[in-house]
Amino acid sequence: MKKQKSLSILAATFALSTLLAGCGGGTGTGSATPQPSNNSGGSTGGATEKLVIAVVGPMSGQYSDYGSTAKAGAEYALKEKLEAFKALGFDVQLSAQDDQADPKQGVAVAQMLISNPDVVGVVGHATTGASITAAAQYEQEKLVMVSPSATGSDLTEQGKKIVHRICARDDQQGSKAAVFAKNQLNVKTAFVMHDKAAYGQGLAEEVKKQFEKDGVQVLGFEGVTAGEKDYSAIMTQILAKNPEMIYFGGYYSDAGIIVKQAREKGFKGVFMGGDGYDSADMVKIAGADNANNVVFTSTVGDIGATEEGKKWITDFESATGNKVGIFTSFGYDSMGVMLNGLEEAIKANGGKKPTREQVLEAVHKTKDYKGKFVNVTFNEKGDNDFASVYVYKYEDGKKVFMGEAK
Repeated sequence: MKKQKSLSILAATFALSTLLAGCGGGTGTGSATPQPSNNSGGSTGGATEKLVIAVVGPMSGQYSDYGSTAKAGAEYALKEKLEAFKALGFDVQLSAQDDQADPKQGVAVAQMLISNPDVVGVVGHATTGASITAAAQYEQEKLVMVSPSATGSDLTEQGKKIVHRICARDDQQGSKAAVFAKNQLNVKTAFVMHDKAAYGQGLAEEVKKQFEKDGVQVLGFEGVTAGEKDYSAIMTQILAKNPEMIYFGGYYSDAGIIVKQAREKGFKGVFMGGDGYDSADMVKIAGADNANNVVFTSTVGDIGATEEGKKWITDFESATGNKVGIFTSFGYDSMGVMLNGLEEAIKANGGKKPTREQVLEAVHKTKDYKGKFVNVTFNEKGDNDFASVYVYKYEDGKKVFMGEAK
C-alpha cells in the first residue's frame, strides 16, 4: 500500500480506496473526523509520565457490538494494572477511538494516533478491513497493534511486523466450520453465500474450498449486497436447488433478514455462519423460532463454562456496569498482551519511557503469555499459535455452546 506521510486526517480519509471490512470487518460508511475520546486511567499528577494505549473499533453503527465490547474488556484490564505502572513511574491512559468498521475511517484514526507521541500501542482494530488499512499507517511509525477479533487471513499475510492478533484466522474458522458441518451436522449439500466484504467473502471462500475437498456438494456460490432489506429473489433461486444447508459469510444484520425470509419461504434446513452472527440482534431480526437451527463458529470460547470464568463475569459486570459481550474477553486479553509487552519494554529500557519500536519488539516476542481466556504466542506473522475455533447455535432465542470445532 502506498505510504502516506501527511498527518492531515481529512486528507487521509480520501487517500486510500475502500477495502471492504471484516470481523473481522464491517462495511460501515461513516467518515467523520475522529476526535480524542474516552481517556481513562490514573491522573497525570506527581512524577508519573504519561503513556497512551488506544483501543479502536466500531463504537457506533450497526457493528458497534464488536468495538464496544472489546473496549470494555480492554479498559477493565488496564484498570487492574494502573497501580503497577504508577510504581514504575508511568500513568497509562486509554484512548477509545471509533473507526465505524470503515477502512477509510481506519486510516483517519491511525493518522491521528500516530501524530500523538504518547501513543505507544493499539488494541485493535476490531475488524479486518479497517485493520488492513490502518496497519499500513502504523507500519511506517512502528506502532504495534494487537487485534482481539480481526480474523481476515490477509491481515497477517502482508508482511507487516506491527500486526498481531490473538484470535483465529478465517482460513482456520472457515475450514473448521465446513468440517464440523460435514462430520457433526451430516451435511451433504450446501449453498454458500457472502456479503462481498473482506470478512464475509473470505470466510465463505474457505468454507467452499473445504466442502469441495471433503466431498460436500456446493450447489452455488453467490455474493449479495450488504444492507439490502429484501433477499427474497436470491432465496427463491437457492431454495429451488434444495440445499441441506445455507452458509452465509457476513454479519447478523444481513443474516437475520436472510434467515427470516428463507424460513418464510419454507426452508427447514441448517443455516451456518461465522462470529458475525454472535449478537442478540440476530435473534431479534430473524425471530426466535426462525433462528432455531442457526449454527455459527466463533474465535471466542464459552467463558462461563468454568467456575473461574463465571466469577470473572460477575466481577466484571459488578465493577463496570456492563454486560459481557462478544469480544469482552478477548479485548481483556489483548490489552493484557499489550501491557505485558509495554512493561517488558520499560524494564529493558532501564525504567525510562520506551520508544514505539521497543514496545513493538517486546510485544512481537510474546511467548507463552497466560491470558485469562486464551494463551498467546505470536509467530513471525503475528498470528497466535494457541488460537482456536468454537461452535454455537441459537435455540429458543438463546445462544448455546456446542464445543470446540475440530
